[in-house]
Parts: sequence; C-alpha cells; structure tokens
Amino acid sequence: MANLKELRSRITSVSSTMQITSAMKMVSAAKLNKAQMAITAMRPYADKLTELLQSLSASLEGDSASSYSEQREVNKVLVVAIASNRGLAGAFNSNIVKASRELYENVYAGKQVDFVTIGKKVNDIVSKTHTIVANKSEVFDDLTFANVATIAEELMEHFTAGSYDKIVVVYNKFKNAATQVVTTEQFLPIKPVEGDTNVNLDYIFEPSKEEIVEQLIPKSLKTQLYKAIRDSFASEHGARMTAMHKATDNATELRDALKLSYNKARQASITNEILEIVGGAEALNN
Repeated sequence: MANLKELRSRITSVSSTMQITSAMKMVSAAKLNKAQMAITAMRPYADKLTELLQSLSASLEGDSASSYSEQREVNKVLVVAIASNRGLAGAFNSNIVKASRELYENVYAGKQVDFVTIGKKVNDIVSKTHTIVANKSEVFDDLTFANVATIAEELMEHFTAGSYDKIVVVYNKFKNAATQVVTTEQFLPIKPVEGDTNVNLDYIFEPSKEEIVEQLIPKSLKTQLYKAIRDSFASEHGARMTAMHKATDNATELRDALKLSYNKARQASITNEILEIVGGAEALNN
C-alpha cells in the first residue's frame, strides 16, 4: 500500500504541474497575440525609414556626412544584448548568451567588448565575466517608444563621444510562435548602403538634404532599437508558449503513465487480497 500511496502523491503533483504549465501557455498565447500585432505593424515603417536613411546618407559626401556614419578602426565594441527578465522560455535567453559569447570570443577577439544588457537573465550571466555599462532591464516594465528612445540616445552619445567604435545589437527576431532567429545587427556606425550606391533620389528637399538626414538619423536609430526590443518581446512570449505547450504534453504523458502504473499496482494488490481470502477459506475447510 505504501507504493500505491507514493504513486497517488506523484499523480497529484504531476497534475498540479500540468495545470500550471497549461495556464502559463494560455497567458503567453494572449500576450503573444498583442506583441505580434505590434511588431508586425511597425516593421514596414522601420524598414522603410532605415532604407531611406541609408539612401540619403550614401548621397552625402565629405564634410556633409553625418557623425553617426563615421567609420573608425574598431578597438572598442559595445554589445547591446536583449533577452528577458524571466525564464521558462526554453532556449530563448541562453541563445542570446551564446551569441554574445561568440562575439567577444571570436568576432571581436582581442578587442575591448563591453555590454548594455536589457533583460535580467542575460545580465546575471554576462556580468560575471564582462563589464556592464548599463542594465536597462526595467524597460520591460513599461515598454514604450519614449523609454526605448532614452536608451538609444545614450548609445548615440557613447558613439559620438568616441567611447566605442562600434555598437551592435543582439536579439531574438520573431518569425512565428515556434521560431525565433538570433540576430546580430550593427547599430552604429550606420552601415553604408549595399550594392549600387547611385541611388535615384529625384526629389526636391526642403530644408536641405543634410538637415533632413540629421533629423532622420536619431529618429531612425531609436526606431531601430525599439523594433529590436519589440521583436525580442514577441519572441519571448512565443518561446514561452511553445515551452509550456511541450511541458504540458510531457506532464500529460507522465501522468497517464503513472495512472497506468497505479492501476496495475492496485489490481495486483486486490488480486493478492483475494488470494489470501481464498487461501484462508480453504484452510478453514480443511
């Protein structure tokens, strides 16, 4: 009977876990829907703004070029690692840590690599081995463009002041609920347009092209960072929903297996009791 009691306890425990993971899956699914709509709506705008900025920047030469486009010898790199404040999302956070490790161990080996972390999970791990310039994990408490713009302004100041020669952003790009693509993007300096640099800009600019670029650059960089954080935010809920779905399925299988073992043990126990009764009755008859 002790074995039956243990099995009942395990079945209860697994069933309780299954209810929790199922509830977390539904919560993440609801949050994912809202986050997915937000990132899907802003991607075309962000991509077009970046394309326009690169085209305009490519048409400027010499002293007219922006300070944000200045190409320097890369000795000091600032990595903006975007993860999440919570776990239970599969490999979501660990993938960002791995990508960050790849950057400072291989891509920028031998150079000074510092970090700005957005997400407590990546901050806890990276802070053990590298310099954390700033931890902006609180942005997830109120994810608005204004709050992200403040972070972008600080990054721009680091670059223009010469504190860093290059700034890159590492995040999970949202593809669908089950797929998140680890992405590394150059934030600063602004990448020159690839391919044909003879961009057709048959427009009349008012005010001048230079003034427009100077106004567009900060806006574009803020939008670029906001898009990356929004992408990561949607990816987090997609990863957590998928992880909780798998956890619920595993818990269901384990519960069913435990119930089968319990029923077999209970049948064996009942059979033994019947045999003992029959044996006792035959002994009395004899």
